[in-house]
Amino acid sequence: MKYFSKGKRGKIYLENSYAIKKASPVRINNEVKWLRILNKHRMGPKLINYSKNHFRYRFIKGDFIIDFIKKSKKLLIKKILIDVLKQCRIMDKLKVNKKEMHHPVKHIIVKNNKAFMIDFERCFKTNKPKNVTQFSQFIMSNNLEELLNKKGFKINKIKLLKILIKYKHNQNERNFKRILRLIN
Repeated sequence: MKYFSKGKRGKIYLENSYAIKKASPVRINNEVKWLRILNKHRMGPKLINYSKNHFRYRFIKGDFIIDFIKKSKKLLIKKILIDVLKQCRIMDKLKVNKKEMHHPVKHIIVKNNKAFMIDFERCFKTNKPKNVTQFSQFIMSNNLEELLNKKGFKINKIKLLKILIKYKHNQNERNFKRILRLIN
C-alpha cells in the first residue's frame, strides 16, 4: 500500500487497482452509506469493503473534468456534461445532496468517456437537493464558460437560469429535459 494523496478530511492510499481511504469513523460511515446506495445506480467508485476507519474501492484512473474538457472535442464534452447532469438528477430523485457540485473540479473523473463522481463523505439527505442546479451553475461559471466557448459551446445563460429556477421549485423530468436541451 502506497500513499496517493491527502484531502481535507482523509488520506488515500493505493494498492494495485484499489484505493483505500482512511478518515474518521464518522466520515467513513457516511461515505460508505452513500456509496452503497449510489453503487446500486452505477454511480461512484465501486465499494469493495470497509471497516471503522477506512474503506476500499476500485481506483478510477482518468482525467479530472477540467483537464478532460481542455483536451477533448465538443461532442464528447457534451456527452460527459449530460452524463454528469443525469447522475445529478438521480441524486436529486434520491433526495441526496452531494454539496460540492458547484465546483466539482476534483470530484468528477472521466475515464473511457464516462464520468465518475468521487468523494461522497459530505452527502446528506434533504427534501431540497441541489445537485442539478449546482452543476449547472458550474457549467455557467466564468472559468468554465470561457473554456466551453473555445470548444464551440453557446449556452444561453439567461434561458438556463430561468429553467433552473423552475427546476428548483419543481424537480420533474420535463424541467430536467429542458436543462439538457440547453447544453449546446
